[in-house]
Amino acid sequence: MALVDNEVYVNGVRTESPANLDETFETMRSRGGMAWIGLYRPNEAEVRAVAEEFSLHPLAVQDALTWHQRSKLERYGDTLFVVLRPARYLDAVEKVEFGELHLFVGPDFIATIRHAESPNLAQVRHRLESTPELLSMGPEAVLYAIIDEVVDEYGPVIAGLENDIDEIENQLFADEDGVSRRIYELSREVIDFQRASQPLVGMLEALLRGSEKYQVDSELQRYLRGVLDHALRIVERSASFRTILENALTVEVTLVAQRQNDEMRRMTELNLAQNEEIKKISSWAAIIFAPTLVGTVYGMNFEYMPELGWELGYPFSLVLMVGVATGLYGVFRWKRWL
Repeated sequence: MALVDNEVYVNGVRTESPANLDETFETMRSRGGMAWIGLYRPNEAEVRAVAEEFSLHPLAVQDALTWHQRSKLERYGDTLFVVLRPARYLDAVEKVEFGELHLFVGPDFIATIRHAESPNLAQVRHRLESTPELLSMGPEAVLYAIIDEVVDEYGPVIAGLENDIDEIENQLFADEDGVSRRIYELSREVIDFQRASQPLVGMLEALLRGSEKYQVDSELQRYLRGVLDHALRIVERSASFRTILENALTVEVTLVAQRQNDEMRRMTELNLAQNEEIKKISSWAAIIFAPTLVGTVYGMNFEYMPELGWELGYPFSLVLMVGVATGLYGVFRWKRWL
């Protein structure tokens, strides 16, 4: 059974812990108290059982049966349907884990449907039971305390994201691999966190606007304003994280481009140096090849080579070798190859 908590409170004090929803409904009505029902990952039949007991609106029930809802607050007659997206930071893997919490808040009851470990509703219940004067303000007080717990749990998430961003800023100029991917992944987490936390501001403002109409206690209104201020600070911090990450990604792209340009310049300089060396090697090879060619021709010793019987043949071949080599050397020097 997904029913983890089922209590009836009268004047802020727990009076009964009924065994089933039928008894809860009867006890609540007979004593004029408030029922607080907690469900953890219920199936459709269990959700519809609660809906039937408290005559919940079909559209709200359908939303409660559909996970992955955005954070929102909707009113159906005298009943509020609230979706909260709690979050917690997992240090071991440096990731943000998001949960989902649905609440039905009526004049004399509140039903919570939790789909994750967070938030710690047992802690909320214990805190409220220790302050009966607050709990006696009714279901709106429970709603306030749950939203307050969700916002408080955003604090460690902000600290974890801030630490991750500091690490990225240190990695930017360390030329480490995978920085761009880490920036992108962290940006996605920040965006998801904004989607979870930003709607809380409008939800709390809507609750405060309807305080007079629905006769919400003035003390509870002050508590709600305190949570609103906290939520605004959370939203502002997350918005600054997104700006920082966008700037970090721009810097990373610039640094990558700069490193690529430096590498291209180095390769170009290396190619130019290699070309100069090739020119020198080719020039000296040509200079050496010319005398070798002359010597090879006159070293063939054919019987009818006319220069073989010439007295000046040997000096002429030497002069020809030196002349050709000197001429090539002059040409290569003129072309700045040597």
